Amino acid sequence: MSGAGRVLDEAGGLGAMTGVMAVMLFLTVLAAAIGLGTAGAARLVDRQLAGRLTVQVVVGEPGARDAAAARVLAALGGSPDVARANPVDQAELARLLRPWLGDDAANPELPVPALIDVDLRDPGDAAAARVAGLVRRAEPAARVDRRERWMSPVNRFLRTLTLTAGALVLLMASAAAAVVVLAARAGLETHRATIEVMHMLGATDVQVARLFQRRMARDAALGGGAGALAALGVVALLGGQVQALGSELLGGVALSPKEWAVLAALPLVFVALATAAARWAVLRRLRRIL
Repeated sequence: MSGAGRVLDEAGGLGAMTGVMAVMLFLTVLAAAIGLGTAGAARLVDRQLAGRLTVQVVVGEPGARDAAAARVLAALGGSPDVARANPVDQAELARLLRPWLGDDAANPELPVPALIDVDLRDPGDAAAARVAGLVRRAEPAARVDRRERWMSPVNRFLRTLTLTAGALVLLMASAAAAVVVLAARAGLETHRATIEVMHMLGATDVQVARLFQRRMARDAALGGGAGALAALGVVALLGGQVQALGSELLGGVALSPKEWAVLAALPLVFVALATAAARWAVLRRLRRIL
C-alpha cells in the first residue's frame, strides 16, 4: 500500500490543490478579519452611544440662551434618570465651527445653540422619553437628540459588512469543498487502472480513500498555511495603520487575541473540510465506477 500511495501522490491534478488552497485561505482570512473587525466596531458604537443624549438649547440672544441652558441643567440634575449632564464649552463649539465660519465662530453675538451632553442611567426608550419631556418643560425651545439615531446609518453599514464577510467565508468554504471533490474525481480517473489493480490485491475502498485523504490534507495544509500566513501579515499591517490614525471608531476594528486565534484556526478548519470532502467524493465515486 505504501508504493501505491506514492503512485497516487504523483498525480499532477492533486498537486494543483496547494496553490488553490493558498489563494482560498488568503481570501477567506481577509474576509473573516473584515467581518470580525466590523462586528467589533459595531459593538463599540453600541456601547458608546447607548443611553447618551444631546440637548440643544436654540435661543438667539446669548443671555437668554445661557439662562435657558442653566434651567435645563438644573432640571436634568434633579432627574433620577440622568447619570451625568455636562454643558459643552462655547469655546469648544467655536473651535469646531471655525473651519466653516472662520474667525466669526468666536463672535459672542453669533446665535450658536448651547449644547448639553447627557448620560442616562437606563439606555431604554422610556428613560429617554422622560428626560426629553423634562427638558421641554424646562425650556420649550430645547431639542433632544439621541446619538444612536445619528450613528444608526453607520451601524447598519457595519453590520451589513459583517454579514457580507460571513457570507464570503461560507462561500469560500463551499468553493474549497467543491475544488477538493473535483480534484479527487480527477485523481480517481487518472489512476483508475492502478486502483483496479489495488482492488485485485485486496485493497478496500476505505483504504484507497485514505490515500486520497492524506494527499488532500497535505496539500490543504501546505497551501492553506501559506495563504493564511500571508493574509495574517496583511491584516497586521492594516491594523497598525488603523491604530496610527487615532480614530476612536476605527479603533474598534482592531482584533482581540481571541479573534486572532479564530483567524489562525481557519487553516485547520479547511484541512478538516478538505479531508472530509475527499473521503466522501472518493468513496461515492468508487461505488459507481468499480
